[in-house]
Amino acid sequence: MEVAVRMRQETVQTDITVIGGGLAGICAAVAAARLGSKVALIQNRPVLGGNSSSEVRVWVCGATGHGIHRYARETGIMGEMFVENQYRNPEGNPYYWDLVMLETVKAEPNISLYLNTDVHEVEAQGTEEQREIHAVIGWMMGSERRIRFESKQFIDCTGDGLVGFLAGAKYRIGREARHEYNEVWAPEVADDITLGSTILFYTKDEGRPVKYVPPSFARDITKTTIPLKRVIRSGDSGCHYWWIEWGGEHDIVHDNEMVRDELWAAIYGIWDYIKNSGQFDADNMTLEWVGSVPGKREYRRFTGDYVLSQGDILAQEPFEDRVAFGGWSIDLHPPQGMYATESGSKHMHMDGIYHIPFRSLYSANISNMLMAGRDISATHVAFGTTRVMATCAVIGEAAGTGAALCVKNKVSPRTLVKEYLQELQQTLLRQDASVVGLVNQDPEDLARQAVASATSATKQIRIEHSHETQSMDTDFGIIFPIDRLEGIELLLDASGETTVEVELWSTGREENYVPHTLEAKASAAIESGEKQWISFDLAWSPEKEQSVFVIVKANEAIKLHLSHEPMTGVLSSKESRESRAVVQLEHHDVAQPVVKWSIRQHTRKPACFRTIGLVDVFGPAKAIDGYVRPYGGQHMWISEASSEEQALTLAWARPVAVKELHLTFNDDVNEDLINLHHHRTDFEIIPELVKDYRIEALVDGAWTVLHQEKANRKRKRVHALAPEGLISELRLVCESTNGCPRTELIEIRAY
Repeated sequence: MEVAVRMRQETVQTDITVIGGGLAGICAAVAAARLGSKVALIQNRPVLGGNSSSEVRVWVCGATGHGIHRYARETGIMGEMFVENQYRNPEGNPYYWDLVMLETVKAEPNISLYLNTDVHEVEAQGTEEQREIHAVIGWMMGSERRIRFESKQFIDCTGDGLVGFLAGAKYRIGREARHEYNEVWAPEVADDITLGSTILFYTKDEGRPVKYVPPSFARDITKTTIPLKRVIRSGDSGCHYWWIEWGGEHDIVHDNEMVRDELWAAIYGIWDYIKNSGQFDADNMTLEWVGSVPGKREYRRFTGDYVLSQGDILAQEPFEDRVAFGGWSIDLHPPQGMYATESGSKHMHMDGIYHIPFRSLYSANISNMLMAGRDISATHVAFGTTRVMATCAVIGEAAGTGAALCVKNKVSPRTLVKEYLQELQQTLLRQDASVVGLVNQDPEDLARQAVASATSATKQIRIEHSHETQSMDTDFGIIFPIDRLEGIELLLDASGETTVEVELWSTGREENYVPHTLEAKASAAIESGEKQWISFDLAWSPEKEQSVFVIVKANEAIKLHLSHEPMTGVLSSKESRESRAVVQLEHHDVAQPVVKWSIRQHTRKPACFRTIGLVDVFGPAKAIDGYVRPYGGQHMWISEASSEEQALTLAWARPVAVKELHLTFNDDVNEDLINLHHHRTDFEIIPELVKDYRIEALVDGAWTVLHQEKANRKRKRVHALAPEGLISELRLVCESTNGCPRTELIEIRAY
């Protein structure tokens, strides 16, 4: 007698299905869920995070470029995870990072999470030019469940672009020819070469001698170019060995197992070289962990309604439909990977962050498919910057937001960008997503109708307490915002009588913080002596508020004083004439402005200086001026330094009903946070964040507390309020911060 055997079949119906649980998929799912969409998030691994997870352990890079770009750290969902990880996981434990990502997803009741579920079937119909996905089907490993996911919108966050490929989406693999998009870094002839994959390893000092017997398949790296062309150090591990890369000349997906075996052979051979060659102090070292999943960099790139190219990146094209930004350099690696004789990577930097259009985030021929992550519509060269994970994450938030609005408005992504662009961008702004240069135009925001006042505001930049001195063997830059400037004073030491020269430069674009156009110059005589305040007649009145770049010219007879008391909006930058990285690993053009003017060594160490005259760049009106990120100016209210409570008040000409208040505090997007172990930050909570505060309404002539908050450590807070009747005045009272002597508020919204 035959017995019919059937595997378990399930059908899941949601508004949106997100396939791929890396950072792009996480942010896409969370963004859509927060806007009310029901979301299925599918991940084919047991943990979330993709290349950043504990399975692969690549650190999350983004627009800051590890301190290259100013005010460039991501906000929105990625920013929340950065800040939360900084608090929970300052040591960079990869398993704790897994938990930060998992809890971010689990906090959203509208998300159904499917781990260990591999999607390998797609149901789609239509012509080659106009197709639609009806369902994707996945197999949940270990549970023997075959699950069919039906949705209105699908987001391919798989990295390799498997869903779009199976659905018939247009795509590209490899490098375009130079003439196709007029890209200097593209090859003369198109090919199918991609960036390779990487496996990492961790080491540990056991405190006693540990032997190492290499496996039979370990590569003898002395017979390769690795010892000569790459950097090997016994104390390094993890992402220090990002250059263990291979497979770019092969099919990185279909040859994945072969690529993994070659990477393993190289790792165990490198460790054999470190342990047994006698050239390293490694007797007590052992391998603590070796990855088993190759971290892929590149495969399919889908074709959208716009293909982002090298020219767009370098020109920082301000797309009308911009929905995200990036800032990592165009970072391309040689096809031979670790066996190449050239540098492990070459970098081309833009002068500031660049913008990413929504038209690059949906398929040109699949009517209900968006994409986020490294498979967006970009050339191979442009992909060299969009591929890094924090940028993939902010693209994910934009795609998830777009998908949710497509569901709400019952339109395709193409129609959304044509007919609902303002709603898309304004939604991203309200959610604190990573967009730059857009201004709040939300008609429902009552704060836009109010007049803002405050107990105090910073009206002069004064950094007066010296903690160290800086030799002036090269030029030194000071960046700060102004609406007008009469001059500055510098705190200087002089070893003898000399003349000090300074220059004031505008920065060109409002996204940029490098010298662009010389606007004024001045000089002053100084005699021998220490801690002298020297005035410079450096007057300038720009047409609108902006950041300026003051250059103190090199002079070996003087020293400039630096403070360890940072002030928001003020940065220091020393001219560099050398590459910041080992040339075997990275090639950077030191003439490019953001490389030449590095802020890396002067983070939170501003120069001691004072502006002459008053400035109005930190007044209470800045909290309702519509900007949530630095753009020209800082766009935030900053009180005077005080131990007293500080308050910002909104007053309406006619009473209003306020049911919800949005607060965006300053989490210093110039601070370069990291999820794992690239570098450490001295504090667990951003000092500029307001810690304790209360919200009050003026009722019958008396202030009534509507909400009290203690121990805040987040940037964006939303509070439901229940005032009795209409109110004409509402105020935020800041009782304490997490260490900053000033109260700082980027934005307040009232609904």
